[in-house]
Amino acid sequence: MTTYTLHLPRDARPGDPTALEESELVKDAFSWGAFFFTFLWFFYHRLWLAGIGVLVVVFAFGGLLTLLDVHPLAGSIAQLLLQALIGLEANSLRRWTLDRRGLPLVDAVTAEDQDEAEAKAFARWLEAKPSTLPRTPASPAVLSTPRRSEPVIGLFPDAERPR
Repeated sequence: MTTYTLHLPRDARPGDPTALEESELVKDAFSWGAFFFTFLWFFYHRLWLAGIGVLVVVFAFGGLLTLLDVHPLAGSIAQLLLQALIGLEANSLRRWTLDRRGLPLVDAVTAEDQDEAEAKAFARWLEAKPSTLPRTPASPAVLSTPRRSEPVIGLFPDAERPR
Protein backbone atom coordinates (compact mmCIF):
# COMPACT_ATOMS: atom_id res chain seq x y z
CA MET A 1 0.00 0.00 0.00
CA THR A 2 1.23 3.44 -0.90
CA THR A 3 0.32 6.81 0.53
CA TYR A 4 -0.92 9.54 -1.79
CA THR A 5 -1.43 13.20 -0.89
CA LEU A 6 -4.27 15.33 -2.23
CA HIS A 7 -3.50 18.96 -3.01
CA LEU A 8 -6.29 21.48 -3.61
CA PRO A 9 -6.50 25.29 -3.95
CA ARG A 10 -6.25 27.24 -0.69
CA ASP A 11 -9.75 28.66 -1.03
CA ALA A 12 -11.40 25.26 -1.68
CA ARG A 13 -14.32 24.37 0.58
CA PRO A 14 -14.74 20.75 1.73
CA GLY A 15 -17.40 19.01 -0.32
CA ASP A 16 -17.02 21.37 -3.31
CA PRO A 17 -16.77 19.24 -6.49
CA THR A 18 -15.43 22.12 -8.62
CA ALA A 19 -12.25 22.25 -6.50
CA LEU A 20 -11.37 18.73 -7.66
CA GLU A 21 -10.80 20.00 -11.22
CA GLU A 22 -7.62 21.74 -10.03
CA SER A 23 -6.51 18.93 -7.72
CA GLU A 24 -3.18 17.15 -7.78
CA LEU A 25 -2.58 13.68 -6.36
CA VAL A 26 1.06 13.00 -5.47
CA LYS A 27 2.47 9.57 -4.65
CA ASP A 28 4.59 9.49 -1.50
CA ALA A 29 7.18 6.99 -2.71
CA PHE A 30 10.41 6.62 -4.60
CA SER A 31 10.18 8.15 -8.08
CA TRP A 32 11.76 5.91 -10.71
CA GLY A 33 11.17 8.58 -13.34
CA ALA A 34 13.21 11.10 -11.36
CA PHE A 35 15.89 8.46 -10.74
CA PHE A 36 16.38 7.70 -14.44
CA PHE A 37 15.62 11.09 -16.02
CA THR A 38 16.60 13.46 -13.15
CA PHE A 39 15.94 17.07 -14.20
CA LEU A 40 13.80 16.05 -17.21
CA TRP A 41 11.27 14.49 -14.79
CA PHE A 42 11.05 17.82 -12.96
CA PHE A 43 10.54 19.75 -16.19
CA TYR A 44 7.86 17.26 -17.30
CA HIS A 45 5.96 17.96 -14.06
CA ARG A 46 6.42 21.73 -14.55
CA LEU A 47 8.67 22.03 -11.49
CA TRP A 48 10.90 24.66 -13.04
CA LEU A 49 12.87 25.85 -9.99
CA ALA A 50 13.44 22.36 -8.66
CA GLY A 51 14.39 21.13 -12.15
CA ILE A 52 16.93 23.90 -12.64
CA GLY A 53 18.31 23.24 -9.15
CA VAL A 54 18.68 19.51 -9.87
CA LEU A 55 20.25 20.27 -13.26
CA VAL A 56 22.84 22.52 -11.61
CA VAL A 57 23.55 19.98 -8.86
CA VAL A 58 23.96 17.07 -11.31
CA PHE A 59 26.36 18.95 -13.58
CA ALA A 60 28.27 20.52 -10.67
CA PHE A 61 28.63 17.11 -9.03
CA GLY A 62 29.92 15.60 -12.31
CA GLY A 63 32.33 18.49 -12.72
CA LEU A 64 33.56 18.11 -9.16
CA LEU A 65 34.20 14.40 -9.67
CA THR A 66 36.17 15.19 -12.83
CA LEU A 67 38.09 17.99 -11.12
CA LEU A 68 39.05 15.71 -8.22
CA ASP A 69 40.08 12.99 -10.67
CA VAL A 70 37.90 10.37 -8.98
CA HIS A 71 38.25 6.78 -10.20
CA PRO A 72 35.55 6.07 -12.85
CA LEU A 73 33.96 3.26 -10.82
CA ALA A 74 33.77 5.41 -7.69
CA GLY A 75 32.40 8.28 -9.77
CA SER A 76 29.69 6.05 -11.24
CA ILE A 77 28.69 4.84 -7.78
CA ALA A 78 28.60 8.42 -6.51
CA GLN A 79 26.40 9.47 -9.46
CA LEU A 80 24.04 6.55 -8.77
CA LEU A 81 23.79 7.58 -5.13
CA LEU A 82 23.00 11.15 -6.18
CA GLN A 83 20.31 9.86 -8.55
CA ALA A 84 18.90 7.70 -5.73
CA LEU A 85 18.70 10.79 -3.53
CA ILE A 86 16.90 12.65 -6.31
CA GLY A 87 14.47 9.73 -6.70
CA LEU A 88 13.79 9.73 -2.96
CA GLU A 89 13.15 13.47 -2.72
CA ALA A 90 11.45 14.17 -6.06
CA ASN A 91 7.87 13.84 -4.84
CA SER A 92 8.66 15.89 -1.72
CA LEU A 93 9.93 18.67 -3.98
CA ARG A 94 6.76 18.30 -6.02
CA ARG A 95 4.61 18.72 -2.88
CA TRP A 96 6.69 21.75 -1.86
CA THR A 97 6.19 23.36 -5.28
CA LEU A 98 2.44 22.67 -5.23
CA ASP A 99 2.21 24.33 -1.82
CA ARG A 100 4.11 27.36 -3.15
CA ARG A 101 1.67 27.56 -6.08
CA GLY A 102 -1.34 27.68 -3.77
CA LEU A 103 -2.24 23.98 -3.73
CA PRO A 104 -1.54 22.88 -0.15
CA LEU A 105 -1.91 19.34 1.13
CA VAL A 106 -5.46 18.77 2.37
CA ASP A 107 -5.65 15.00 2.75
CA ALA A 108 -3.63 11.79 2.58
CA VAL A 109 -4.96 8.38 1.55
CA THR A 110 -3.48 4.90 1.37
CA ALA A 111 -4.20 2.81 -1.71
CA GLU A 112 -2.85 0.09 -4.01
CA ASP A 113 -2.63 2.32 -7.09
CA GLN A 114 -3.29 5.84 -8.40
CA ASP A 115 -6.88 5.13 -9.49
CA GLU A 116 -7.91 3.72 -6.11
CA ALA A 117 -6.22 6.62 -4.34
CA GLU A 118 -8.02 9.12 -6.53
CA ALA A 119 -11.38 7.47 -5.87
CA LYS A 120 -10.79 7.40 -2.09
CA ALA A 121 -9.47 10.96 -1.89
CA PHE A 122 -12.24 12.41 -4.03
CA ALA A 123 -14.93 10.50 -2.13
CA ARG A 124 -13.56 11.74 1.20
CA TRP A 125 -13.40 15.29 -0.13
CA LEU A 126 -16.98 15.23 -1.42
CA GLU A 127 -18.32 13.79 1.86
CA ALA A 128 -16.19 16.02 4.09
CA LYS A 129 -17.32 18.67 6.45
CA PRO A 130 -14.83 21.39 7.49
CA SER A 131 -13.85 19.62 10.72
CA THR A 132 -13.28 16.10 9.31
CA LEU A 133 -10.17 16.69 7.18
CA PRO A 134 -6.77 17.12 8.78
CA ARG A 135 -5.47 20.68 8.89
CA THR A 136 -2.16 21.77 7.45
CA PRO A 137 0.41 23.22 9.89
CA ALA A 138 -0.06 26.72 8.44
CA SER A 139 -3.79 26.63 9.13
CA PRO A 140 -5.03 29.22 11.65
CA ALA A 141 -7.13 26.53 13.33
CA VAL A 142 -3.98 24.69 14.35
CA LEU A 143 -1.99 27.76 15.31
CA SER A 144 -4.66 29.30 17.55
CA THR A 145 -4.96 27.09 20.60
CA PRO A 146 -7.45 27.74 23.38
CA ARG A 147 -6.12 29.70 26.35
CA ARG A 148 -5.94 28.02 29.73
CA SER A 149 -7.08 29.89 32.78
CA GLU A 150 -4.42 28.27 34.98
CA PRO A 151 -0.69 28.16 34.29
CA VAL A 152 0.86 25.03 32.79
CA ILE A 153 3.21 23.25 35.17
CA GLY A 154 5.28 20.28 34.02
CA LEU A 155 5.11 18.30 30.82
CA PHE A 156 1.53 17.05 31.15
CA PRO A 157 -0.76 20.03 31.80
CA ASP A 158 -3.98 18.01 31.47
CA ALA A 159 -3.03 15.46 34.15
CA GLU A 160 -4.41 15.99 37.62
CA ARG A 161 -2.07 17.62 40.07
CA PRO A 162 -1.44 16.05 43.47
CA ARG A 163 -3.13 17.93 46.31
